Amino acid sequence: MGVHNPKPLRALGLAVVALCSITQAAPEPFDLQSQIDSAQPGAVIRVPAGVHTGRFVVDRSITIEGASGAILDAGGDGDVIDITAPGVTIRGLTLRGTGKSLDHENAGITILAPNATIENNILEDVLFGVYLKKAPGSTLRGNVIGGKRLEVQRRGDGIRLWESPGSLIEDNVITRSRDVVMWFSDDVMIRGNHISHGRYGLHFMYSDRNSLEDNFIERNSVGAFLMYSKDLTLLRNRFERNRGPTGYGIGLKDLDGVTAEDNLFIGNRIGIFLDNSPSQFDVYHEFKHNIIAYNDIGIAFMPSVQRNRISDNAFIDNIEQIAIMGGGTFKGNEFTVNGRGNYWSDYVGYDVDNNGIGDIEHRSEGLFENLMDREPRLRLFLFSPAQQAIEMAARAFPAVRPRPKFVDTAPLMAPTNQNLPARQTSDVGPMAALSTALLAGSIAVLACGRSQRNRGAGTSRRQNGTSARQGVAA
Repeated sequence: MGVHNPKPLRALGLAVVALCSITQAAPEPFDLQSQIDSAQPGAVIRVPAGVHTGRFVVDRSITIEGASGAILDAGGDGDVIDITAPGVTIRGLTLRGTGKSLDHENAGITILAPNATIENNILEDVLFGVYLKKAPGSTLRGNVIGGKRLEVQRRGDGIRLWESPGSLIEDNVITRSRDVVMWFSDDVMIRGNHISHGRYGLHFMYSDRNSLEDNFIERNSVGAFLMYSKDLTLLRNRFERNRGPTGYGIGLKDLDGVTAEDNLFIGNRIGIFLDNSPSQFDVYHEFKHNIIAYNDIGIAFMPSVQRNRISDNAFIDNIEQIAIMGGGTFKGNEFTVNGRGNYWSDYVGYDVDNNGIGDIEHRSEGLFENLMDREPRLRLFLFSPAQQAIEMAARAFPAVRPRPKFVDTAPLMAPTNQNLPARQTSDVGPMAALSTALLAGSIAVLACGRSQRNRGAGTSRRQNGTSARQGVAA
């Protein structure tokens, strides 16, 4: 009887164990849509790191949370997530790769039900960012939204609300979208957002009792354009370097009941633009404690605008502090309220009794400004000798001096807000390069001309010397 050798059996057993271990260690692919479809209301689905491709529909009240590195990618078609159930939370995901159809309004997240919470997500390469359609009481907080690399007219909106009252838009960063827009959405709080490099930073239509607080809106074509709404509050916002063709820091059209306090309007083409605002005869607007500085125009009024109370603001080094856009009689706006006016950096009065209020009124009666308001093309001659000559003539001949555009009877000697911004400088890189090139070209031309003159002079001297020698030889 032979001796049994156990080694082959032991090796076979180890191989089987190893194979079982490998089989158990291989995880099944994560299928988010299957997880959603099998979830109970109130469930929390955690999406693992990695790229999960697809278009997802959330039709039950659940929470979806992303691990670090969890990415949902629609692959360039349609929306990434559509929410059709109330009370859904989407948190901590990166969403990308929507379609490009403006007609179908392809979005990173489309919400079709109330009380959604969308927070701490990154949306990139999306046409629309977050679109609320009849989704009242929703919250968008702490999201970073970046649009597709398209011309601005082909982009979608970073955030759009349609009939979604009572929502909160807070601490989001939105860049390179078209607009952030509210339609028929009342009682919305927009707070602490940074909006840049779009068309309209904010755009309201038919949305009442909304509040804008502590937002930073910069480098858009228009900072905010608010229309056909009532009872808006603007507190502590910063509208900076919005310099498109109109370039309003904020534009108000057919609005009734605006309170604007402690805002900064810096380096825009026009800090504040008012068109038929207020539109109702029993409504007044209040502008107080704002800093309006370094704009081409501080505040621009359409001539028929009335019932705006403007006091305790600081108008600092705007090229034109107040402009009246067109003909007509400008009246019915107050630049002194309850004995207090505004600070004007071009005020030339004095304060003998040292009470902080100038002893003579501030009158805006520059002839060139008056002409420029009626004919905007005259802005071409700003700071030119032509402007200086016109102003000198107005001072020398009071008969040609225009009627003052406005009068502040109690101008302030110092701004009420001492935290004044530094003067904004424009982007000088391209202009510096152009100036350097022009200077180098000029030097080259001068050097070339001098060299030619020197060569000409040398040739002339040689010719003269040859002639002299020929004369001596003769």
